[in-house]
Amino acid sequence: MPQPIVVLDVGGTHLRWATWSRARGLGPVRRAATPSLANGDPGPAGRLRERLVAAMARVVPERSTAGVSFGAALNHRSGAVYASAPLWGACTTPFDLLGALSAARPDVRWHVVNDVTAALLHLADGLAGQDRRKVLLVTVSTGIACRILDRRSGAIPTDDHGLQGEIGHLPASVSIAGQRVDLRCDCGEMNHVSSFSSGPGIRRLAEAVQRRDPGRVAFEDSLVKALDAGDRTAGEILRAATLPVAEVVRTALCLDPELDLVAFTGGVTHALGAHYRRELLGHLTARGLYLTSTLSPGWIADRLMVCPAGQVDCLVGAGLAAETARAASGTASR
Repeated sequence: MPQPIVVLDVGGTHLRWATWSRARGLGPVRRAATPSLANGDPGPAGRLRERLVAAMARVVPERSTAGVSFGAALNHRSGAVYASAPLWGACTTPFDLLGALSAARPDVRWHVVNDVTAALLHLADGLAGQDRRKVLLVTVSTGIACRILDRRSGAIPTDDHGLQGEIGHLPASVSIAGQRVDLRCDCGEMNHVSSFSSGPGIRRLAEAVQRRDPGRVAFEDSLVKALDAGDRTAGEILRAATLPVAEVVRTALCLDPELDLVAFTGGVTHALGAHYRRELLGHLTARGLYLTSTLSPGWIADRLMVCPAGQVDCLVGAGLAAETARAASGTASR
């Protein structure tokens, strides 16, 4: 029986790790704070990268196969990381993560994928037997990104630079109570999808509402309770936060009608659950697809799913990716 794979998931807030095998599933998950700007570490980016590689290398046993889910824009062909606003802010100097890990621990067989890719692989693995041609998974957390998998070929296509689905840095426009809101993204640019729709973006939206009208309460930590209570301000904040994401989804469905499932995961959607789906679907119902939404009113709703916590795990997806690479090479992908 193949040895279990050590799986790691690197996010802007936490580094998680465990062992995984298809036969035994996921073992106990351990976690530590990620060295990152999101956690208040001052940097510079080069120093944060060194500390992160050391932290990852430290938790992997000798002569292991390691599957890494990494929360950043990275080249899926080479393992080089281009950027991660939560980890390193505006720094876009490419970082050879795979090379750095291999240098730090040459006894380990490393395989690195983007965290959204890992999550999508786990989701698709659970759809066995279901008639879903293409699956789009969006993660809404400290950052925002998506991936599309063609289940017929098993391919997650990328461009010449190994990229796909970096929707968090598309331009976006948001208004609350008829007034335009301008917010800076963690990458340093103004008015991106992540500026408004990520976890930090929702908090900034709430703060913007409070600055405009100090009599209204800005809540991010208690947003779920406020939504449960039907609070009008909380509803406005979530409605504004979901608009840029809904516009991306509408465009994707228009351009690729073979998308049979559009799923959402990540800390924001796990916390907000039904509230998130309601506001998202509200946007897509109010302004749906030309003709399709008239001819088939439930067409979009039938494709929309907000995954509950636990249904999609980047750790399992990292294990699946490393397992595939190990089987293809006879050892492991480096």
